[in-house]
Amino acid sequence: MYGALSTMCGIFGVICSSSQPADRQLVRDLAISLLHHSETRGREAVGVAIHDGHQIHVLKQAGSVTDFLANPKFHALLDRVLAEAAPGRPIAITGHSRLATNGAQSNGDNNQPVITQGAVALHNGIIVNDRKLAARYPTIVPQGELDSEVLAAVLRTKLDASKDLVSATRETFAELEGSASIAMMFDDLDVMLLATNTGSLFQVTTDAARDGAVMMFASERFILQHVIEEKSVSSRLGDVRIDQIRPGHAVAVTLEGLERQAFSLTESTPGDHGLLGPNGHTLEIVDHSSRADRLKRCTKCILPETYPFVDFDEHGVCRYCRTWKTIRPKGEQALFDAVEPYRSKDGSPDVIVAFSGGRDSSYGLHYVKKVLGMNPVAFTYDWGMVTDLARRNQARLCGALGVEHIIRSADIAAKRRYVRKNVEAWLKKPELGMVTLLMAGDKEFYAHARQLRKETGIKLVIFCTGNLIEEAPYKTGLMGFRQDDDNMVLTKMSTRNKAAMLWYYAKNYLKNPAYINESLLDTANAFWQTFVVKDDFLYLFHYLPWSEDTIVGTIRREYDWEIATDTQTTWRIGDGTAAFYNYIYGTMAGFTEDEAMLSNMVREKYIDRDEALRRGIEYSKPRWPSIREYAQLVGFSAEEALQIINAAPKLY
Repeated sequence: MYGALSTMCGIFGVICSSSQPADRQLVRDLAISLLHHSETRGREAVGVAIHDGHQIHVLKQAGSVTDFLANPKFHALLDRVLAEAAPGRPIAITGHSRLATNGAQSNGDNNQPVITQGAVALHNGIIVNDRKLAARYPTIVPQGELDSEVLAAVLRTKLDASKDLVSATRETFAELEGSASIAMMFDDLDVMLLATNTGSLFQVTTDAARDGAVMMFASERFILQHVIEEKSVSSRLGDVRIDQIRPGHAVAVTLEGLERQAFSLTESTPGDHGLLGPNGHTLEIVDHSSRADRLKRCTKCILPETYPFVDFDEHGVCRYCRTWKTIRPKGEQALFDAVEPYRSKDGSPDVIVAFSGGRDSSYGLHYVKKVLGMNPVAFTYDWGMVTDLARRNQARLCGALGVEHIIRSADIAAKRRYVRKNVEAWLKKPELGMVTLLMAGDKEFYAHARQLRKETGIKLVIFCTGNLIEEAPYKTGLMGFRQDDDNMVLTKMSTRNKAAMLWYYAKNYLKNPAYINESLLDTANAFWQTFVVKDDFLYLFHYLPWSEDTIVGTIRREYDWEIATDTQTTWRIGDGTAAFYNYIYGTMAGFTEDEAMLSNMVREKYIDRDEALRRGIEYSKPRWPSIREYAQLVGFSAEEALQIINAAPKLY
């Protein structure tokens, strides 16, 4: 969302913490590209500020970006700094293209970057009370007519007094009248400040796993989009994401390491202060800016007030905690008794184990082979959303255990096309209860399991599910009705609730005809296979207690089971859809499926509430690489989707 006065000029920049020549050259190319694409924001004046890790160099001139790029002084400065910068020191290049508002561009003091009190600032917007601010602070003596100079001087004055960048930024913006999106560097701090009260700042981050990670920012999303799509730089950037710095928020970025702290400009949240260490350098960055963090939560678990059908008693304990029934699995002996009739006498395969490559099914395959002593065949249904990570883990387990692995593949191109059409339909009218439609394509695995039983003659099929810790009543709750006590066997859902689900879908299909597409028959079959056809499978965790430490510890220790690089949770990391739908839930509803599970773990006394809160914050962080990969596989624009999700109505 742009403010009315947020298009007077453009600010932009790029930071690189690597000293590799190839990365330094990439930074140079990105800086020139940012300059070029920012020219549309203003043609009256141009300037750059380059931080070489020790000092800040500034060059500015009246005229257009085209004129500036033709100036030998600019290229000489850029080349000299890149060549002479100390090894291991970061480089930051920022710039400004100006549409003149206050002050004539012929006066260099009226052009940006602004230099004041050991700080260099870039500002997009208009401050309408700049003269009053200057009068309020007698130590500020403006050199020109520029409102940006006053803004920067006020912030620097407050920073010198408090030694706290967060509070200085917040207090400065509280005194401003008008629009301001700023980028600011300091001669005594290894940090760049980005702050906006209009939302006219967007940032790009490259894959954090790359050496020499690069961060860019600009006043418009599409400036960044143009830059990253240039053939000359796209292959060198690798995977990237574009995020908006929301109105009323700021981000402090360390120049070395590119770690960042996001904070609100209007109110304090835990972790905001203490950004600056005693030597003036920055400390570890943690994001505490989400509004969902301030929701009222159950005093026993961590469910928020936005969770479907939740209410709290006089002690703040939620309905789900008050009505929770302790999980009582049937026990290991009952499991041995249940599988005994199917056990082969000659070592031939005697059980089919549904195998996603996730943590539960990986442990389940191990358990069936090593503990039950059976001869399993592993079965995977690949509908196009099984991740490479899951495939690698499947290979680890099957290879180590000597287990045959049967894969049934869908028409993956068609399945992904169906998902894309439903994602596009959902984005036309975001509706939380309809998110489950995006996962309908995988439900055909029930049919394939039944068919495989006929083909092999193996009567016993084990699903490594049934763990009530993973129960997710919010899915039906977001559709408007309470979940049955079905022991996580979906065919046991009551006829009343099946009818309620069908009615919910029918209403939303009528409200949003885009859902009526070629995926319709596939979705109908998913409902039939999941909720109607008889279910006579064995669910492993109806018998065994579920222990995260035992499950993850066993498969990590014995099979070197691989974890994801973009999250600390081990749940759903083999499912390509999970990162996307959890972003939807977290953004629009204020909770993710991980928080629902963590709350169940608290009720079962596996972890305490403090640990659940800590994990909830960590697990709920957006998994940007996985979201981007999902969008690429399915074939839609991740950036456009995230814009719609971010702007959609919230439950909080």
